[in-house]
Parts: sequence; structure tokens; C-alpha cells
Amino acid sequence: MSWLELLNNLESGAVRAATQDDNGQWHANVEVKKGILEAFKNGTNTEFAGGFVDKHNLAPQEFTAENGVRMVPGGSSVRRGAHVAKGTIIMPPAYVNIGAFIDEGTMVDSHALVGSCAQVGKNVHLSAAVQLGGVLEPIGASPVVVEDDAFIGAGCVIVEGVVVKKGAVLAPGVRLSATIPVYDCVNERQLDKGEPIPEYAIVIPGSRPASNAWAREQGLSMSCALIVKYRDEQSDASLLLEEVLR
Repeated sequence: MSWLELLNNLESGAVRAATQDDNGQWHANVEVKKGILEAFKNGTNTEFAGGFVDKHNLAPQEFTAENGVRMVPGGSSVRRGAHVAKGTIIMPPAYVNIGAFIDEGTMVDSHALVGSCAQVGKNVHLSAAVQLGGVLEPIGASPVVVEDDAFIGAGCVIVEGVVVKKGAVLAPGVRLSATIPVYDCVNERQLDKGEPIPEYAIVIPGSRPASNAWAREQGLSMSCALIVKYRDEQSDASLLLEEVLR
């Protein structure tokens, strides 16, 4: 498949930068990522209307009413090679990078970033200033994944291939990366490194004592995330989050 065919297939949703196996595990699609990098190599910097410069073959997409996407005026952009499904709402300014996949009914709020190859499920709410990290290299690195019906609060940052499972709720300001520990206060355990945020978990920002003796003497702490509750399929994410944060 040529890089041009690949970009078209990414936009239509026929291929994706990551796939889920029968066990629910997500894996990077190496061939897709190779094709995206090939598109970059074959592009030349070109001036576009509006005073910006990018690769000639990676211009922002233009939507029509037939696409079923509501792109509100004010500076948002969806780059070539990203899939945005019907029913998606994009509030300004927001940015969706190449290789990203956004499924039906999702809200991408102001100042949100859906990074390269990030995967977002159906009916997800990405609140204002949410950052989903992108990854093209190394080729085998898995992207950030937010599964169906998740609610991601304002200012959350999710990077380094973290997976947020179906129906999970992240309170404003939660930071998730490969090195930030997550403590399940309901089941009284620490999640293993690389373990996804479980389905229907409600997660809030937390802190833990610094490991260095001098730092502990100074009363310093380090960031972590705390699972403080689980919702069921019928419970309202925003109401439960408000209850937890009170």
C-alpha cells in the first residue's frame, strides 16, 4: 500500500494505527506507522492559505455537512490521515494529529490535543485542555488509547501509551504516564506498570511521599493517581465525579 492509499484509508477508518486483540490488548500497527513516516519523507514544505507551512501532502482536512462532524469555528484543525467519525463535535481551538482515530459521538473540547495515532472510542468526552500524547517513533510503541464512554476531565494529560478502559472517569488534572503509579484504593493494590486504567474506574489526582530520605525530611511528595470508586454502566459519569470531588 502506498502512503497516499494509507492516508486515505486512515481517514475513512478502514485501517488504524493500533488494533485490539481478542483479549482486549492494544497493539501498534507497525506497517501503518511506517507508512505515515514515509508520507512525511515524501512531503515538501508548502505555504497554505492562512499563513502556515506544512508538508504539501499533509494539509488539514475540510469537512462538509455530509461528513456528520461538527467543527465549530475558531481555529481547530484535523490533519490529513486522521479519522473523525460522524457525531463528533470539535470545539475551538483543538487539534487532531495524523493517524489519530476518533469514533462516533465523541466531544473534543477547547484546547484539547489528540496526538498522532491516539485512539479514542465512541461517546468519549475529552474536556477542555486534555492532552492525549502522540507517538510515531519508535515504530513499535503503542499509542494512547481511550476506550468507549470514558470521561476525561479538564486538563488531564495521558501519555506514553497509557490505556484508559471503557467507562472510566478521570477527574480534572489527572496525569497518567508509564512512570506515574496508580493506586486502586478500592481493591487495595497498586496497578502494575503498563496496566490499563480499569473499566468504570473513577480516578483522581494524588500524591505520595518522595522516596529520597532528604526529600521526605523536607515534606516533599510526588505525583500519583488514585482510583477511589467504580461506577456501573448505568451511572452518570459527571454526577459521580462531582460526588467524589465534594
